[in-house]
Amino acid sequence: MRSVTTTPEVAKGTEGSEAPEVAKGTGTDTYPPVAPRADPDPDRRWLTAVMHAAFFLLLGASLARYLIRHEGEGHAGRVVVLFAVFGLLYVAGRFVAPPPPSGTRPHARYLAWVGTVLTVWVVLLALAPSAAWCAMPLFFTGLHTLSTRTAVSLAAVLTLLVVASKLRFAQGEFDPNAVIAPPAVAAVGTAVLVHLKRQAARQRALIDDLVRTRRDLAATERRAGILAERQRLSTEIHDTLAQGLSSQQMLLQAAERVWHADPGAARGHMRDAAEIASRSLTEARRFVHDLAPADLAERTLAPALAALADRESGAGPTVVFHLDGAPGPLPERVEAALLRIAQGALANVREHAGATRAALTLTCLDDQISLDIADDGRGFAVTAADAPAATTGRPGRGHGLPAMRARARQLGGTLTVESEPGEGTVVSAAIPLTPALDTSGKGGTS
Repeated sequence: MRSVTTTPEVAKGTEGSEAPEVAKGTGTDTYPPVAPRADPDPDRRWLTAVMHAAFFLLLGASLARYLIRHEGEGHAGRVVVLFAVFGLLYVAGRFVAPPPPSGTRPHARYLAWVGTVLTVWVVLLALAPSAAWCAMPLFFTGLHTLSTRTAVSLAAVLTLLVVASKLRFAQGEFDPNAVIAPPAVAAVGTAVLVHLKRQAARQRALIDDLVRTRRDLAATERRAGILAERQRLSTEIHDTLAQGLSSQQMLLQAAERVWHADPGAARGHMRDAAEIASRSLTEARRFVHDLAPADLAERTLAPALAALADRESGAGPTVVFHLDGAPGPLPERVEAALLRIAQGALANVREHAGATRAALTLTCLDDQISLDIADDGRGFAVTAADAPAATTGRPGRGHGLPAMRARARQLGGTLTVESEPGEGTVVSAAIPLTPALDTSGKGGTS
């Protein structure tokens, strides 16, 4: 006999071509746009707190320096009030106009607050050049939310104002630090700001990509689960309801042929059909509740195969069951898969093989359990090309072998078909018994 062996393989791409629609009515996966989110950097909060503390320390130091150097001047009181207004405006902005989340456009209230604080600071700088020390924390806490071009332009203008203020109060002596230090400090601050903004943008892009990838992965897994469930449903329906209906049809046709010639035989066929209908109904109910096959509800695999052989012998070829070895406790899904394979193979023997005798042989080894279904029917020439239709004897017809192959593959097993014209057919399923298989009996049906 020539043989074709089916081994575990990666699911074919054709299955994915029938992926169900995720967005109802559109046929495509649709997701809401990724909403902007707060900066996930855990250091952001304490960095902001440090900047606020630095601002108020420098504001207090600037006020103290002004009072020491300009004590007794007529406009000193107005400058002190201006320092107080400047500090209050800074505090009020934290509550009235909080900064927008990183990566979003600043709102109008925040922009108004930034403009007001900068205006008061410029006026204060014209009266008290020591207020220039507040520029750096103000720059980081106020301008970092603006666009890079706007922030850099404002930083350049503010730096020029600081230099002008220093030169104005230089009292006739040229101080190189007044010209060099502010631009140098501003350049360092601007470079740090630009770097932080670009780094934050890259982090947001990476996070958005990760979110999209996770959504795509979840959708892919959902589609794969739907396809797997569709395959499970199709094989269960084929191996239970479809086979039962096929047997009922054959029995009813047989009863019709002998209805007048042999009423007793016709009634026997009718009883057999009713029994199959009752059994199919039981299978359907267990199938709806995702339970094990009815034959395995109160017995193990070997007695279930023996009972199957007895039932099949009544309406078709004589079927015998052989047990080779002592089967130990098997996972529920292994028992269910082998029983379904036996049911499907015997149904094809009954419908297409024209056999008079068939045999079920269950062989139990330490690391493997195998099931052979052999018949003495007409047989056929098996090739790799027509292997999917091997158990039907008609190329391209039926769901028999694909369902058996899928069951064996899901458990890491193999399915072999051996046949020659006139020499019958042997279908062999071998399932490895490895620690990866759940031997608790709670694996569920496949």
